[in-house]
Amino acid sequence: MTLTPNTTEHAPIYEELVRELGDALAEAQTAAEHTQHQAAELLGPAGTQPGNSKG
Repeated sequence: MTLTPNTTEHAPIYEELVRELGDALAEAQTAAEHTQHQAAELLGPAGTQPGNSKG
């Protein structure tokens, strides 16, 4: 099998690493979404509007 940059299939080594070590990319995305949600809750509506910086 020849993989090209446009191929959406993962190389076999990727699947093996995910099985052995976990999916770090998915975990990072989940953590980022959680952090973004927490920040939005702490900042409230004013923190999400452009131009409302206090600097």
